Formats: sequence, C-alpha cells, structure tokens
Amino acid sequence: MLNFYILNFILLSMSMNIVMPFVIDNSTNSTVVETSGQQDSHSLYYDYDANKINGHPIRGVNIGGWLLLEPYITPSLFEAFRTNPNNDNGIPVDEYHFCQYLGFDEAKKRLERHWSTFYQESDFANIASNGFNLVRIPIGYWAFSKLDTDPYITGIQESYLDNAIQWAKKYNLKVWIDLHGAAGSQNGFDNSGLRDAYNFLDDSNLSVTRKALNYIMSKYSQDEYLSTVIGIELLNEPLGPVIDMNKLKNNFLMPSYNYVRYELSTNQVIIIHDSFQAYHYWDNFMTVEQGFWGVVVDHHHYQVFSPGELSRPLDVKIKTACGLGYSMKNEYHWTIMGEFSGALTDCTKWLNGVGRGARYDGSFFVDNPQLHRLGSCANNDDISHWSKHRKENTRKFIEAQLDAFEMRDGWIFWCYKTEDSIEWDAGKLIKYGIFPQPLTSRKYPDQCNIM
Repeated sequence: MLNFYILNFILLSMSMNIVMPFVIDNSTNSTVVETSGQQDSHSLYYDYDANKINGHPIRGVNIGGWLLLEPYITPSLFEAFRTNPNNDNGIPVDEYHFCQYLGFDEAKKRLERHWSTFYQESDFANIASNGFNLVRIPIGYWAFSKLDTDPYITGIQESYLDNAIQWAKKYNLKVWIDLHGAAGSQNGFDNSGLRDAYNFLDDSNLSVTRKALNYIMSKYSQDEYLSTVIGIELLNEPLGPVIDMNKLKNNFLMPSYNYVRYELSTNQVIIIHDSFQAYHYWDNFMTVEQGFWGVVVDHHHYQVFSPGELSRPLDVKIKTACGLGYSMKNEYHWTIMGEFSGALTDCTKWLNGVGRGARYDGSFFVDNPQLHRLGSCANNDDISHWSKHRKENTRKFIEAQLDAFEMRDGWIFWCYKTEDSIEWDAGKLIKYGIFPQPLTSRKYPDQCNIM
C-alpha cells in the first residue's frame, strides 16, 4: 500500500508479451504460443490479454497486513505498546521495530498467533464467493533470508504462504506472490518492513534481497504451481524518484528476469511495479522485440495522499480514474491496477504511519493543522456515522475505478480485510452494500463512457 510519499502521476500499461517461438494471430488479436527446446518440459505462461480468468479480467484483492505487518491494518498488534493516550511515543512504526522491541521469542509468539488467525481458509472461500478471482499476497524478504543484524522472524511465513496457495487453488483463485519489502527498504514506507530508509540498492542489501527473490522464483515457478501462481512481483513500489533507476533495472530487474528465464528455464510471468514513473515509461523496457516475454507492469493509484487529491470534487476523482483506464489501453505491456481503494479520505488511524495524523482533518500538519483541515475524521470507522451521501459517493467512486481498470487487464483492490477500517476493507464494503455484488453490478453505469 502506497504511503504518504505518493507521487501524482497518471500511469498504466501494456499489450504483447509472448513465449518464443511465437505466432501472432492478427484476426483474433490474441497470442498463439508454442514451446520448444529448453521450454518443452514447462507449462505455458499465463497470457493476461488472451486468457483472462475464465473469460474475465483480473478482479482481485490484496492480502495486506498478514505476512508483512502494516500498523493501520492490524492496529491491535501495535496498540499493545502504548504507554500513554496522548501520543504514539514508544509504539513501533513497522515490523522491523516490532521485532526489535519484543525480541525473538516474544515477537515469534505474537506473529505466529497473528499469522494463524488473521487469514484462514474461510477467508479464501469468502473471497471466491464474492466473485474475486485472484489474490495478491505481499511478503517480506526476511521470510526467506535476512541480514545478520535483522531482528525479523524468518523461515516460518513460508508455510502460511503455502497454505494460502493451496486454499486459493481449492477455491479456483489465481495468485500473485509479491515481494513487498526489500532489505534496507526500497521506499521508506512502513509496509516495506523498515520505515524512513532507502538503502535497498546498497550492495549487501541487494544481495540479500536477490537471494530471497531467487528462492521465491525457484520454488513458485515450478510446474506444480504454475496453474495457480500466475505471477511473481519482483518488488513492490520501488521509490523511483529517490533511488537509482538504472541500478534498479540493471542490478535487480534484469538479473531477476534472466534467472527465471535462463537459469530456471521457466515461463513464469514476472511483474514489475512502475516505480512511480509516468505511464509509457516502461514501454521500451523488456520488450518482445528485445527478446523478453511474460512481463506485466503493475500500477498503484490512490487519491488521498495529498491535500490536492483530497480536495478534488468527486467528479474530478472519477475523471482521473477513468483517464487512467484510457491510458492503460495503449501502453505496451500487459497492465494491471494492482492497488487502489475506495478511500475518499486518509482518516484511518496510522494510514500515514504511526505518529502521523491525517491530512483530511489537518492533524498530519503539526505546525498549523487548521489551515489544511478539510473535515472531521471522527467516527470514520463506524458505519453508523456514514451518511447516505458518503456511502453513495464511495460506491460511485469504486464502480468508476472498476470500470476504468477493466479497460485492459484488470484490477486488485487494496485490501480484502482490516481490523477497523472501512474505506480500505473490501469485505466490510461488500457487507454494507458499498462494493458492488456481483462485481459487475452497477448503480452508476457508464461513468467512463462520457469522457
């Protein structure tokens, strides 16, 4: 989930990536795939444009806050550290400091309790029954490999990931495995595991991250997984404007692609987050003409992480979302909107991080909160305090985004469940009639057709 550094670009992307040798059937605009040589023993990779999922675009949910902690998703884990009601002093800001504060044994105890209860098989059954067809599962590098100085718990999360994949398979859900946190942090967000750091591309951090990613790719690109795991995201949300993009490409993305294709000899689809670059930025990177195939570009877009976005009238928010959808249609690579939400405010506690308030009520701006205040965040997570107007606007916004992002290959809502939040919780939104059921139902049809 993109944190408070959100950069306001219009993004999205792609169209033709194929296993070689290949033939393009122009009459159907689909890809006919043949395999030979080293790929004979492998299943065909998943064709996002031609295959869809049972004829439908991707309609997924993110399994956020489970195998990698995010304070706003499960605040109870972090509230346990509170020492006073007036501020957040002493509360860990991320999983790194959560583990560091508790020490190995207690952190392991609390995390195993969380992993075994927050998501269970029944959740995956419900996800499928609600009409979703894919789950994106974030996980940190430390589940597989860690630095000598890391306080993280390691080696246990994998069994929960394996359970999730089996549950997904049982209920006919596809899976993306998403490396959500890199050593040293790729973006400084709490959801990378380590807040306020940007050291992922230091050689020692890069080495550990690649070791973890190589393990993920070598295991989950095996034939036994390919019918369910239809993509591995190399890294979530590298902060492109801050990190060295050339080093990201040459020292991380390219070697990771080559490891999958030429060391593992597998057709697993790889997913590249857009690094908060403008749409079309990735059009000339890893193209079929350059000898690459099976590449997806993942975009994330929220409209609550700046005062300007928060103050937009609803019709402008909808036009922005629809504009993104139209942008998807003519970019080179397969394209998914891998994160978005129903949020019209940033009021959910700790959405911007432990110790930080909300822009919507001005509490984010310590020096002069009243100057920036747009409204109250009181009772934001209590549906009984939501007006009919707010419910209607939220549904209207969600429907517009679903329509926009299905103009190409689909969408993955962030996220399926939280402890308290409504705006970021697909399950609660469905329960309250705000997220459409079935997913194709529309109270506000054709919102993107009037642009």
